[in-house]
Amino acid sequence: MHISGETRAVVTGAGSGLGRAFARELARRGARLVLSDVYLAGLDETERLVRAAGCAALVTRCDVTSADDVKALAEFAQEKLGGTDLLINNAGIAVAGPIGEVSLEDWRLQLEVNLFGVIHGCHHFVPAMLARGTGHILNVASMAGIVYVPDMGPYNVTKAGVIALSETLRAEVAGRGVGVTCLCPSFFPTEIAKSSRGVRDEGKLQFAEKLMKRSKWSADDIARIALDGVESGSFFVLPHADGRWAWRLKRASPWLYAKLVDAVGQRALKRG
Repeated sequence: MHISGETRAVVTGAGSGLGRAFARELARRGARLVLSDVYLAGLDETERLVRAAGCAALVTRCDVTSADDVKALAEFAQEKLGGTDLLINNAGIAVAGPIGEVSLEDWRLQLEVNLFGVIHGCHHFVPAMLARGTGHILNVASMAGIVYVPDMGPYNVTKAGVIALSETLRAEVAGRGVGVTCLCPSFFPTEIAKSSRGVRDEGKLQFAEKLMKRSKWSADDIARIALDGVESGSFFVLPHADGRWAWRLKRASPWLYAKLVDAVGQRALKRG
């Protein structure tokens, strides 16, 4: 699909980070926007930035863990814009820690936000797109859903689920006018590490933040690359070279990949 002034786009988790970057990039391309988040202060700031860029935006609170909230979001976009051409399922959090130490409450929260949030979005937006015979879904997953590192079990599981959901949806809507793109970035500067839940290890948190700062890609870059992928009809968008190489290694030599993950885990233990 081509993103233009006629494109009606909905972004979840638009109050900060990558969601805000999506809003800014969509505004640059002239799209008509509905922006949602559970955190209203951040959402208001995103709206201000988008309007300063000369683009109109509507904002509404949406907790993606609530199917009713996401249904209301779809109805809001239908009422205000006449429908949705592009849905970006972006809202997400991070839960970290070893399996058996992360609380089941944090496991459930991670599943509700990262996985069920995307399920709710697809459930309530896809049928209308299929009825019109046009539209596009962009699901934000992660390289964590392809290459699994220790102490990130809840996050890994949800992102792997988003990839599986995206692959299934792509097969189901093939030839029916609806496109699907699955974004799988690795590290880039964002606030998700600082706001992470679970078993907090300050040494590992600092290491993750260091990797984010080293990335040559900003959130704005990731948003631009992802939307370029939407426009070109790409399914997988893997912006980072290290992520692409890790994925290729896992597919080509699962045994060697497992040895590499073991080594990463041992280094993490030494840092702890």
